[in-house]
Amino acid sequence: MEYRRLGKTGLKVSEISLGSWLTYGGYVEEQNAAASIDKAYDLGINFFDTANVYMRGEAEIVVGKALKKYARDSFVLATKVFWPMGDGPNDRGLSRKHVIEQCHASLKRLNTDYVDIYYCHRFDAETPLDETLRALDDLVRQGSVLYVGVSEWTAEQISEAVHLADKKLLDRIVVNQPQYSMLQRYIEKEVLPVSEKHGIGQVVWSPLAQGVLTGKYKKGEKAPAGTRAAQEKYSSLSGFLTEENLDKVELLKGVAQENDLSLANLALAWILRQSNVASALVGASRPEQIEENVKASGVKLSAETLATIEDILR
Repeated sequence: MEYRRLGKTGLKVSEISLGSWLTYGGYVEEQNAAASIDKAYDLGINFFDTANVYMRGEAEIVVGKALKKYARDSFVLATKVFWPMGDGPNDRGLSRKHVIEQCHASLKRLNTDYVDIYYCHRFDAETPLDETLRALDDLVRQGSVLYVGVSEWTAEQISEAVHLADKKLLDRIVVNQPQYSMLQRYIEKEVLPVSEKHGIGQVVWSPLAQGVLTGKYKKGEKAPAGTRAAQEKYSSLSGFLTEENLDKVELLKGVAQENDLSLANLALAWILRQSNVASALVGASRPEQIEENVKASGVKLSAETLATIEDILR
């Protein structure tokens, strides 16, 4: 496993990190979730990601329990705040009340004194930005949070937050968690340049396009049993499962074979070609998936291979 600095901070995170969206506390049994976390740790992954909203806190409990056996200073732990955690009017968003209360609730579920990274899971247009930044700054000063991040904020929102923090001498955003893959490249136009300008690193989610870039789905064939595409509740996959994308996947398989890589590792290495990307966040329901994904760390794709991939994706 190789490690990268998170933006311009001194924090180093593994190039491959493990998330818990749609898995831990959900359809993956706790025993398998714990086994996947153990395997990740053994293979050098030091970065684990969750969120309060994942199964309404259940994912945090599973992750916290699995990591408890390891020295707290040996791993980096991230969670998030924004989405509804109850039915009340203050049970959502980025108000001072919700941010502070949910941070404390997350720490309790994770059974830890602090989280290394605390993300604003989305932008909250109903709360003044300085209110949110002040609440986050207070959490940093308390020692409950070490670094502050955002997820799926626009380039303009990120810039505004950085300038406001500097003006009011508040703790700065140092990490962004956007969706990024061969099949979803929106961050390349504005988010990456703005982030690089302000020293903000990327920790990207869904780098395998929810499994489409593993090659498990084929055009004209029914989704394999047990996969997300075979389950109606994961309808977000439909945007990736187009004939055009599946044609691209077939061509990318050839590129992967020429480089002695699995398609998944080609997709992860392609993401890690970006110097501003600190880590690619993968999910796993079985330890074997972790074993496969970590092979992408340290892989350098040639200029020729990158050009071939670009032609396919274009």
